[in-house]
Amino acid sequence: MLRNDTVLHVLPHDSSEDYSSWLLPAVGRVLQGSGLKMANVEGYAVAAGPGSFTGVRVGLTTAKAWAEVYGKRISAVSRLEAIAMEGVTESSHVAAFIDAHRGQVFGGIFQRKGEVLERLGEEMVIPPGKFIKTAAELAKGGSISWVSIDAAVLASEENWKAREARGEQVESVSSVLAPAIGQIGRRELAAGRFTDALSLDANYVRRSDAEIFWKGVAHGG
Repeated sequence: MLRNDTVLHVLPHDSSEDYSSWLLPAVGRVLQGSGLKMANVEGYAVAAGPGSFTGVRVGLTTAKAWAEVYGKRISAVSRLEAIAMEGVTESSHVAAFIDAHRGQVFGGIFQRKGEVLERLGEEMVIPPGKFIKTAAELAKGGSISWVSIDAAVLASEENWKAREARGEQVESVSSVLAPAIGQIGRRELAAGRFTDALSLDANYVRRSDAEIFWKGVAHGG
C-alpha cells in the first residue's frame, strides 16, 4: 500500500498457505493497518508476469474484480522491471532475471534513462548462458548490473567468467517486490499509462504445461 511514494504497509506472503486463499484476507489486513477502505484506493498495480502461472493468474483476476467493482485503473507491471528497479549498483544497463526452471531463466534487459529503466527488446525465457550473451549484445559494451532473487543461477555458466573479469557480479534482492511494483505502477498511472479490467492480461513469456501438453496431443505429438 502506497501513498504518493511512501510505503504505508507491506505484508509478505511468507507462509505455506496457498496464495489464492491468503491474498484477500492479507489485503484486508493491509487496508486496516493503513486506515483505509478499498473505495479510497485510487488505482491498482499488479505483477503481470513472468512468474508462476497460478500466482500471476490469481493476482490479475483479483485486480480485474476490484477494477470492475470500484471503477479504478490498473497498471500491469513487469516482475522483471520491479527486480531491476531494486538493484543499487550503478551501470548503464540492468539485466534482471529469475529462475524459470528446466534449465532456463526469465530475463529482461534494461537501459538506464535517468530515474527510469527502458527495456531493450522483449522479455525472454532462455538458457542462462544465452541470457548472458544476449545481455552483453544488447548492452553494446556498456556496463551491466545483474539483479535477481535467484542470484546463483548464472554462477556455473562458462561465459559468466568474462563478466566477472569486468568486475560485475549478481546483486541479490528481496523476493518481496510489492513496494517496487507499487512505485512503478504509481508512476505509470500518473503518466496516463494504464489498462482496465477488460484489457488486463498476463505476460507468462512461456506457455503453461497444460497448453503445451494440449497442443501436443491435438497435433499428434
